[in-house]
Amino acid sequence: MKRLYNKYLKTLEPIPTFLQKYLNVPSLVRLKNIGYFCGMDYASNDIYDFKEEISRYDHSLTVALLTYKFTHDQKATIAALFHDVATPCFAHVIDYMNKDYENQESTEEKQQEVIEHDQILISLLKEDNIDVNDIIDFKKYSIVDCDRPKLCADRIDGIILTSISWTNSIDEDMIYEIVNNIAVYKNEDNELELGFKDKDVALKVMKLNDLIDYECHTNYDNYMMELLANITRTAIESNIIKYEDLYYLKENELFKLFEKSNNQIILNLLNKFYYSKKSDVDNIEINGVKRRIIKPIVNGIRID
Repeated sequence: MKRLYNKYLKTLEPIPTFLQKYLNVPSLVRLKNIGYFCGMDYASNDIYDFKEEISRYDHSLTVALLTYKFTHDQKATIAALFHDVATPCFAHVIDYMNKDYENQESTEEKQQEVIEHDQILISLLKEDNIDVNDIIDFKKYSIVDCDRPKLCADRIDGIILTSISWTNSIDEDMIYEIVNNIAVYKNEDNELELGFKDKDVALKVMKLNDLIDYECHTNYDNYMMELLANITRTAIESNIIKYEDLYYLKENELFKLFEKSNNQIILNLLNKFYYSKKSDVDNIEINGVKRRIIKPIVNGIRID
């Protein structure tokens, strides 16, 4: 059920004709089975109560449509559609596994490999006379991706999607208000950046973002992220899966492999992952977990 997501999608439609043929590319379709919330869709319902099932595919589509809405740039839009194509199963959990708590970018390493191995995607890019490197290097488009505290399509979309499903802090009217208040500005680094026309809307988005940042630093979230990281690490060390499998399998396929492993350590950890109560979660301290700070531009001026 994606009631609010579909309402949000309607604010960004129609899907431009040139983009439609890319929507069934294998490497992108895989993301329909990669959840937006780092594998926590499978976790204890007592700890996570997601209101809608949102995938990395859903996120990729709305980031692309946001990009197109404010740039009408074909290359940037396709790059936005594929910006998460190399997301591994469990996404930022794998950054936890790699001890990359602060930047959470260690999982971006296979972007080029995944894209270049998708021959259907390569063929479509050739048809459109688009250099594959223009899609691999999505960070060259500041509207698609930029450093915090700046705002881009990826960041705004993430705030909206997380507010829909996790923090339950947004409704249809607010989504409409936010999307229709976005504008493109030149920032202090002479880059194009998404901002807002009105300060009250920017402040609403900042409040939504603060709620998300709070949840991402709770003890229960750090505990569950680290727990799934330990399950995955143990599965790799025990040769139940390979690290590369994270980039090519589906999340539900990995959980099935974990469950069938007969590895008692993994099975014990899985039991905690599936059935822990929020009140029973062990205290855990992880230093330097990524802060999700934003300072939007409003009518050309950045909020301090």
